[in-house]
This record gives sequence, C-alpha cells and structure tokens, in this order.
Amino acid sequence: MLSNNFHKKLVSCLIVALSINFVSACASSNVKKDDYVEKSVSELYDEAMAKLKDKEYKSAGKAFDMVEQQHPYSSWAAKSQLMSAYSYYKAKKYDDAEITLKRYVEIHPVSSDVPYAMYLLGMSYYEQISDVYRDQEMTAQAMDAFNNLIRRFPESEYSRDARVKVELTIDHLAGKEMDVGRFYLKRKKYLSAINRFKTVVEKYQVTTHIPEALYRLTECYTAIGLFDEAQKSASVLGYNYPGSDWYQMAYNFVKKDAFINKDDVEQEHTWLGMKY
Repeated sequence: MLSNNFHKKLVSCLIVALSINFVSACASSNVKKDDYVEKSVSELYDEAMAKLKDKEYKSAGKAFDMVEQQHPYSSWAAKSQLMSAYSYYKAKKYDDAEITLKRYVEIHPVSSDVPYAMYLLGMSYYEQISDVYRDQEMTAQAMDAFNNLIRRFPESEYSRDARVKVELTIDHLAGKEMDVGRFYLKRKKYLSAINRFKTVVEKYQVTTHIPEALYRLTECYTAIGLFDEAQKSASVLGYNYPGSDWYQMAYNFVKKDAFINKDDVEQEHTWLGMKY
C-alpha cells in the first residue's frame, strides 16, 4: 500500500500537471483568437493593398479574403474578392485564383469587372500551359475560357488580347499533334503518324505547323508506297508555300512533274478547303 506521504506527493504532482495543461490550453486559445482581429473594412483593405504593393502576393490574397470574411455585405467585399484572385494569380496559386474567379462571376454576373475576371481565369490556365511534350488539358481549358470571354463580351478590351491568346493556344495544340506524329514516324508507325499530321492539316489550318505537316504526310505516304497521296500533299505544300524549305524537301520524295500543273492543284486544293 502507498504511504500517506507518497500519496500526498502524487496528488500534488497531478495538480501541478493539470495546472500547466490548463495554462497551455489558455495560451493556445489566445493565439487562435489573436489570429482573427476585427478591423474596419478600410483598414483591412489598406493592409492587403500594402502587401500586394510589397509583392507579398500570397499574404495579400489571404488579407483580401479577410476583408470579405469580416465585411461580406460591404461594397468593398466584391472588389476584395477580385483583388484576392489577382493576388493568388501573381503568387502562382492558380487553383485558388480559379476558385475565387469562378465564384466572383457567379455571384456578380452583371458587374462591369466580369470581363476582367473571365480574362484572368483564362490567364490562370494559360500560365500553366506546359511544353508540347506534356498533357494539354490546361491548353484546352485556357482556350475555352478565352472563347467564353470573346463570346460574351466581344467588344471588351480583354477580348482583344484573348483572341491573340486563342491563336497561340491553337498553335500549341497543333504542336502537340506534330510532336506525337513525329514520335510515330520515327518508329515507322506510318498510319498513326498520318492520322496526327492530317489532324493538323484539317483542324489547325491557320497555324505555323501546316508546311511541316504537309511535308510529313508526303514522307509517310512515300514510305508506305502511296505515291499519289504523296504527290497530292506535296502539291498542296508547293502551291501554298512555294518558297518553303519544307517544300524543297518534299520535292525529293515525288516526281518533278507532280508540281508543274498548278491549275489542277488550285482547282482541287484551294487553301482552307483541302481534301484528303
């Protein structure tokens, strides 16, 4: 059995331990409470803007979020929401920017800042576009976002830049098809390569990849003995890009007389209306 003295000492130790835990709990509670300090809307907004000016973008995003959290019905709330999205965009926290921007457009559909929000959403995808050797999901999402902006606000100043970005994303998608086509061509999987190059010619006709795509088709068709198809591709290439290096290379794959009758080429293969 425990002696009375030992029992008293044990009780004293337990009381001390409980007291320490209680003090620690109170201190922890105070820290959490100090994290949330109610301030006026102007004070919160000014603090967020200061962080943005100092290029503390992630902290600025959280600071703008605090404006909306503490003053959700203030006229500053909507502006803060948009500024929060911009801050997250600058911090390359694109997922946070995307969520905030989509919510802004949903909650404020008639706001004059909606075109900018839609443009920034497109840019959030656009900045994540990887090189042509990787998956192109972000490229497609950027193109969709920019096209939505152009469709809804065709006269917006942001739509003008969005059109340029759409052209670049289309060229990027074509580049991906070309890369996959070259991969198949290098491994002599000619039919798979032909399908990729034809996709570029038929779907991405205004991109910079068309001359090479036509040359690669000529190369593939020649490799599998489809010389008429090879001559057709080379003829289209020669008619539309007569001074191209790709045409000069294609010339080596087919007979010289395939390029002479340009009237026939024009009749059968007018640009933007090629048939394969």
